[in-house]
Amino acid sequence: MLSHDQILSTLKGVKYPGFSRDIVSFGLVKEAQADQGTLRVVMQLTSGNAEVARQIQTDSESLLRGLPGVQKVVVEVRLPAGASAGPSAPGQPQAQGAANPWSQQNQVPGVRRVVAVASGKGGVGKSTVSVNLACAFHQLGLRTGLLDCDIYGPSIPLMMGCKDRPDVTEDQKLIPPERHGVRLMSIGFLIDDDQPVIWRGPMIVKTIQQFLMQTHWDDLDVLLVDLPPGTGDAQLTLCQTVPLDGGVVVTTPQEASLGVVRKGIAMFQKLNVPLLGIVENMSYFTAPDGSRVEIFGHGGGSGEARRIGVPFLGEIPLFTEIRAGGDAGAPIVATAPKSAPAQAFFDVARQLQSSLASARSFKS
Repeated sequence: MLSHDQILSTLKGVKYPGFSRDIVSFGLVKEAQADQGTLRVVMQLTSGNAEVARQIQTDSESLLRGLPGVQKVVVEVRLPAGASAGPSAPGQPQAQGAANPWSQQNQVPGVRRVVAVASGKGGVGKSTVSVNLACAFHQLGLRTGLLDCDIYGPSIPLMMGCKDRPDVTEDQKLIPPERHGVRLMSIGFLIDDDQPVIWRGPMIVKTIQQFLMQTHWDDLDVLLVDLPPGTGDAQLTLCQTVPLDGGVVVTTPQEASLGVVRKGIAMFQKLNVPLLGIVENMSYFTAPDGSRVEIFGHGGGSGEARRIGVPFLGEIPLFTEIRAGGDAGAPIVATAPKSAPAQAFFDVARQLQSSLASARSFKS
């Protein structure tokens, strides 16, 4: 007999019409069970588009019929209460309305994929990972952007060696500066170096929305979003504003970091954002005599990935060159791509690219 997880795994092959994400990651599947050769699945849409409902039903039935031992498939697609009915074939879901499963979400103009890089706590090297992953994606042939959503403590301008102020198009969109082949946006480009940002939550929300929607990203394959630590306004705004293709969580090996990281993982899960994997930063240090020193312990990231059933994207050892490159605005991946520190980031970038490669318009 097929398990609930097997049915959900199959339904991950059904994309929400017009989006790269699947119906499971959007949280649409409410019931899934098998009984004596009959599969029954119940879905609840948050929009009332009859054509979208029919497409999801048809695609789901087609995939489920291919499972071993299945004799009958019953897929019920429920529409929101009060959705007005429109003409459709007998027995088919029917309603009118927007096709977007989250009515407040919109695709970022000119961007194919949006991936958030998060951590539960500060000090784990999340921005360092974001910067070097962005440079690695560029060198792997992807048109890449990097958005700094840490409004209170922006570090992308420093790490990318860019202090240029954005130009503005005729229709009042920001033109992101480019450095090391990556298009950039950060509050750090709009304020003086020593000027503090003393804003309440609503200003943070508005700024992030403007950076996403009022920036002329101009045809990107992927936009990496460097989130601040924690689970506050910036994280919630991003998840509610755009349909994320996934999230990456950065941690260090020790339990003190992992305990907080689990909150970041839970945030993505509650907001129906696919978790693409975990990166373990500061994994170990190689001493001058060649011995391996695990300063913060080791294996916490890979162990957590196994525990929750998500990919482990790789480990980044402690290298002085990585820190020095970030301080100098010269990421190691951009300045010494063949070095051992850079190759560690390339390994993670390839793993992440593989996780996204099933999306048709993403290069593999």
